[in-house]
Amino acid sequence: MLIITSESKAIVPPLLEALDALGFIARFIDPSEFGGVMAAVGMPDATLRVALSDLNKTSLAPDSDGSRLKLASEQVLLAFDGLRIALDQGDFRAVFRALRHVPRAQEALYPLAATMPGVNKFFLDPSVRDDDAVQMRCLTPARSEETGVIHVHNAFSDRGGYSIYVPETYTPDRSWPLVMALHGGSGHGRGFLWSWLRAARSFGAIVIAPTATGGTWALMGNDIDTPNLARILASVRERWNIDPRRLLMTGMSDGGTFCYVSGLDSESPFTHLGPVSATFHPMLAEMADGDRLRGLPMYLVHGVLDWMFPVEVARQAQQALSKAGANVTYREIGDLAHTYPREINAPMLAWLTETPVLARQ
Repeated sequence: MLIITSESKAIVPPLLEALDALGFIARFIDPSEFGGVMAAVGMPDATLRVALSDLNKTSLAPDSDGSRLKLASEQVLLAFDGLRIALDQGDFRAVFRALRHVPRAQEALYPLAATMPGVNKFFLDPSVRDDDAVQMRCLTPARSEETGVIHVHNAFSDRGGYSIYVPETYTPDRSWPLVMALHGGSGHGRGFLWSWLRAARSFGAIVIAPTATGGTWALMGNDIDTPNLARILASVRERWNIDPRRLLMTGMSDGGTFCYVSGLDSESPFTHLGPVSATFHPMLAEMADGDRLRGLPMYLVHGVLDWMFPVEVARQAQQALSKAGANVTYREIGDLAHTYPREINAPMLAWLTETPVLARQ
C-alpha cells in the first residue's frame, strides 16, 4: 500500500511540470530548432532539484510513494542533464539518448495515478483532463497481471519481448480495440508504450508495444519480426477479449515502415494500419496482394518539417495506396519534424472505432 506523505506531495507539481517540458521538447525536436526549443522551455528542472533535495532528507520506505517519486524525479533530471550536454556539444544523437530517461520516469510514476489526482490527470489525454467522470473512472487501481502495465520478457536489455497496457477499467464481457504500436529504429517497446498510454487509458483500448528482435525492424532480408508479432498477438488474444474488427498496427519511423512491410502481407491479421513518419516505396503497393489492399483502412501521418523522410514520401504513399484501392486517411502536420505526435492518438482511436472491417483470422 502506498503511503502519501507531505514531502511526497510537495514534489509532484514540479515533477509534472518538468515532465510536461520534456514532452514539449520531444514533440518539437528538430536539429535546426533544438537550441530555440531548449530556450523556450527554460529551466523547470531547477525547482524539481530543490524539491528532490527536500525529499531526500526524509526516510523513504521501499515501494512507497516517496521512493517512486524520487526515482521518477531522478530520471527527469538525468534527461535534462543529457539534453544540456547535447546542446553544448552539438551532438543531436545525444538528444535521443537523453530522452530515453522520460519513459523510465513515467514508468516509476504511473502506479501513483490511482491515488494522486494530479498524477491521474497527467496520464489522461489533454482533451479529457477536465472531465470529472473520466477522472473518477480512471482512478480504478490495476489488478495484478490482468490490467495496468505489464512487461513480458521486455526489460530494456531484452529484444523480441513486449509491453502491454490493459485499461484498469477492462472487463471481459465486451471486446476491446487493440493497438500494436511499433517503436522507431533506435527505440524499445517498453519505452514506446508511454507514447500511447494516455489515449488508451482515456478512451479504452489495449496497447501492445513490442520490441524488435534485432536492432530495428526487419525491413530487409529475412523477416523474423512478423512471426514474432503474430505469436505476441495470439498470446494476448488468448488472455483478453479483443475485438477482431479493430486491430490496428501503427508505428513510428522504422516502425511505421514495418507497418507497410508486414501489414500489407495477405496473411496479416490487422484490420487497420497507421504508419507515422515512415518511409515508403511504390513497389510496396505494387507487390501487395490486391485483395488485401482493397478497402483496407489506412491512416497516414507525416510532418511537413520531417528532416529524415521528406513529406513528399508520404504524399507519394497516399497517392499510390489510394490508387491501389486502400481506404486512406492522410494527415499532414505543419509543425511536425521527425518525431512522434501524441496528439494524433485520440483521432486515430476514433477512426479505428468508426471504420470497422470484416474480421480477419
